[in-house]
Amino acid sequence: MTARLDETLRRAVRDLADGAAPAPDLAVRAIGRGRRLRRRRRLTAGAAALVAVAGVVVPFVLLRPRPAPLPATPPATPPATASPSPSVRPTPGANWTVAPLVLPGDWVVTRAQLTGGSGNGFLLDRSQGRGRYVATDRYDGIYPAPTGSLVAVVEEDRPREVGLIDLATRKTRWHQVGRALTRPAWSPDGRRLLFTTDQRDHFGFVVVEPDGTKRTYPVSRQRYFCTDYCFFVWTRDGREVALQQTAQGKARSESARHPRSGVQMFSAENGLPTRFEPLPGDPAGPWAWSPDGTLAVVQGQQEPLLVETATGRVVNPLPTADVTWVGGDRLLYRPPDESGDFVLADTAGRELIRQPLPEQLAELEVSVAPR
Repeated sequence: MTARLDETLRRAVRDLADGAAPAPDLAVRAIGRGRRLRRRRRLTAGAAALVAVAGVVVPFVLLRPRPAPLPATPPATPPATASPSPSVRPTPGANWTVAPLVLPGDWVVTRAQLTGGSGNGFLLDRSQGRGRYVATDRYDGIYPAPTGSLVAVVEEDRPREVGLIDLATRKTRWHQVGRALTRPAWSPDGRRLLFTTDQRDHFGFVVVEPDGTKRTYPVSRQRYFCTDYCFFVWTRDGREVALQQTAQGKARSESARHPRSGVQMFSAENGLPTRFEPLPGDPAGPWAWSPDGTLAVVQGQQEPLLVETATGRVVNPLPTADVTWVGGDRLLYRPPDESGDFVLADTAGRELIRQPLPEQLAELEVSVAPR
């Protein structure tokens, strides 16, 4: 199950629970606790030897193995010729937890959890120069900021709240956000959290400051038409958020992604619409845009695509849409080959460097951030 589908199911359950009697609420909590116990039993050996976080808190872009893409439509440009085999870095040794795992492109692993979030996993503690990984299984979702020492946490038993933990002080503060929300997503500068709120009578996005200040911005579904995977994501500069727009007048099916006309941008400061980019698919997060903003990687209706932001022209298909653009024409991602490795590739999808992960992280959902 994908993270987005998992979030959709969670929102549906919580929405039903809000209007139900106490007994269903208890059932939902029992199911959540049962699922967490099952997941915790699956965590690989080795985590027990690590120091657990005392009172521990997207990620960023969630880079995870994906199933093989559907058959591709003909690319807009001829496919690239075969390239030499990529250089392969050694697998980190048994003491990998004592220092940050540096990936090709000079980014680091900041968090690893079971897919869908169960709390089980590892967190990079970068506070006060600690720079080491700790094992944690306390929260249902753990989302470290891309910079600094803040970590956001969520609990199924507290569906309307988000916790903010400062690893430098080990203090935790819980803030009310609302119901029917997606997982938190950090702005690129690590100073704000973004949520998509999707209720029967309300759709829009919420921006939360570290001190708990909350700003909610409603968005009209009729004016900004979105169906199927409707999530707000940060743009690369963090000044705007983007919402996918469904192409009107084109056939839609429940068995395939809905066609897109582009993405609509909104100001993160006042919620007002700002501009439109004709992207034929969904960007995964802020790092899906190139540093100069001229290109973007999106999940198209059938396959991941590299496209021009100004025109929507498809440059070429790619192995995955969950990419981190680390600079120039270099992309960092985990290919859908089930190896669990990270790959540094060019914009044509040619692999340049492979970096295996420690065995304990190979099958976990991993977040990365600048070093």
